[in-house]
Amino acid sequence: MPQLIVVNREGEEKPVEAQDGLSVMEAIRDNGFDELLALCGGCCSCATCHVYVDPAFGEKLPKMSEDEDDLLDSSDHRKENSRLSCQIPMSGDLDGLKVEIAPED
Repeated sequence: MPQLIVVNREGEEKPVEAQDGLSVMEAIRDNGFDELLALCGGCCSCATCHVYVDPAFGEKLPKMSEDEDDLLDSSDHRKENSRLSCQIPMSGDLDGLKVEIAPED
């Protein structure tokens, strides 16, 4: 099972197990990180699962959709490495992926 390293808003890191096929958002939510709201449940219709992705994994991620890009544009905290965690499916290729939960808008 791939490992995901989650950095909460206080800067604390916690490694968690992430089942293949689940989204990064689901792995974060299922491991007790309440600060990631994920209000739409993974439908890519809000930006409440916004994370910053370790740039070392940028090329391994699926291409960002136009909808995801538009939703991230609505955030005051968007960075070059911003992604919606609901749009990143976990796989063995992403073992060791590190994400930081973005500040709430």
